[in-house]
Amino acid sequence: MSFWDQLTGWLRSLLEPNPPPADGDVPQSLHPRVLVISFDPAVQSEGGKKLSEVLNWHNVDRLCQEYIADLHECSNGFVNYEIVQRIEADAWPVKADGFRYDETGYLRRWRNGSGWHQPDGVDYAAIISDYDLLLRVESEQIDEVWLFGFPYAGFYESLMVGPRAFWCNSPPMPRSDGISRRFVIMGFNYERSVGPMLESFGHRVESHLKHTWRGHRGSSNLWEQFILYDKIGPGKANCGWMHYAPNSLVDYDWGNQNKVPSNCADWLNFPSLQGTVQQVDCSEWGGGDIRAHHKWWFKHLPNAPGSIGGIANNWWWYGVDPNAVP
Repeated sequence: MSFWDQLTGWLRSLLEPNPPPADGDVPQSLHPRVLVISFDPAVQSEGGKKLSEVLNWHNVDRLCQEYIADLHECSNGFVNYEIVQRIEADAWPVKADGFRYDETGYLRRWRNGSGWHQPDGVDYAAIISDYDLLLRVESEQIDEVWLFGFPYAGFYESLMVGPRAFWCNSPPMPRSDGISRRFVIMGFNYERSVGPMLESFGHRVESHLKHTWRGHRGSSNLWEQFILYDKIGPGKANCGWMHYAPNSLVDYDWGNQNKVPSNCADWLNFPSLQGTVQQVDCSEWGGGDIRAHHKWWFKHLPNAPGSIGGIANNWWWYGVDPNAVP
């Protein structure tokens, strides 16, 4: 029996270790409410201009618009982020060890390209307290938070907070004091473009789906099938993951022109996989462009009705809503 005959059989006959999502559990669309906090301090030596203006970095509003549009497009309209509040923080966020940059020290380090403070990590507890994040999430004013900052602000790409919080491309922050649901704090860098924002979101999705499928082993773990790439499964590539396209040999090798067999296109038929294999190279996902590759990957992420093995066939639900993850 071929691999694809076996996989089709598993899709039809998998025992469901968890109760399947009931009809109506999976929403028709998601509308997460977002609080944006942009740490963009005024630089007095430059006439009070914002740091992002002084160094000619990206406009946060434009980054948000493009990011929201990309995720809406790639999810076929399922994900509809809404920014409900935008805070301009004229501040240098404090590090976990109490250190805080100032304009003189930061600009000197930036222009010298060295001398950055270590450890780099920001004090998330301070941000959570300063901006009443637990209260805002618990009262359903917001569902997640997007932090924007300068290079070396110390943000994780994503961080999960709340009851039974789990790894979300960073160590979790379990909290049960005044909060009954999980939420994610994204960390973005306005020096960079939308492509890296999509990568941060992609690593979040990877973490959520790995946790969602953690109870499945071997071939019944469809997430592990989805992220397979040729280097670790010669001749059996699927869609790869954020750092590895189907034919990548090293991290970020999105421009590889070598063709490999892959069933990546078949995932567009999920859950009715046909076993279709084709030769693919970087021309499929943008020839090396980070944003193009990540959008290609997101468009292959299952988004279908029904469930398999107790897990909804709409994986976007789990990737966006941490409270949907069992």
